[in-house]
Amino acid sequence: MSSEQPSNKKKNQFTILKDDSTDGHGGYGIGAISLENVSPVIIDPNEDRAFVDMGAMHARSEVERRVKFLPNKDEVPNGKLYWIVWVTVSKKEEGAYYHGVAGSEVRVDRSIKRAYKSMPEHVNHMDKSLKGKVIVDHMDDHSKKLLGDFLRDFNEEMWKNSAEELKQALSESLK
Repeated sequence: MSSEQPSNKKKNQFTILKDDSTDGHGGYGIGAISLENVSPVIIDPNEDRAFVDMGAMHARSEVERRVKFLPNKDEVPNGKLYWIVWVTVSKKEEGAYYHGVAGSEVRVDRSIKRAYKSMPEHVNHMDKSLKGKVIVDHMDDHSKKLLGDFLRDFNEEMWKNSAEELKQALSESLK
């Protein structure tokens, strides 16, 4: 075995579909909202980790695979908590920054191959993130700390350029 391990840092990238629906081809998607600057960050408070998983854009993230989603949380009483946090990145004169951040709950019980998530909540939170909203109040403090640490560590300059609202919302959990 090689002692060299590939760095996880390179896999975690805030990029998304680079389809410009206004590029002149005139086909499907013209006038559609652009998700170019949105990335889903998975928060796993059970394993103390946070990571970008672009599969979440199509409900195919690491935590969402191989389970059947149910619309009622009560049907997954032993589900482990995860958060899919929709992070929108934008640019201003000072540089890139975290524009919008909205977390959506997911509960997964691998033993019964069942999971819970509210699709309307995920769609609404993605939309709010695109519009620059910060929606993390409903998240537990440990998960907010993991998210704040991840965003700061991922790109300190983007963190510094972000709104005070975001910094305060994610820093309150550090107290």
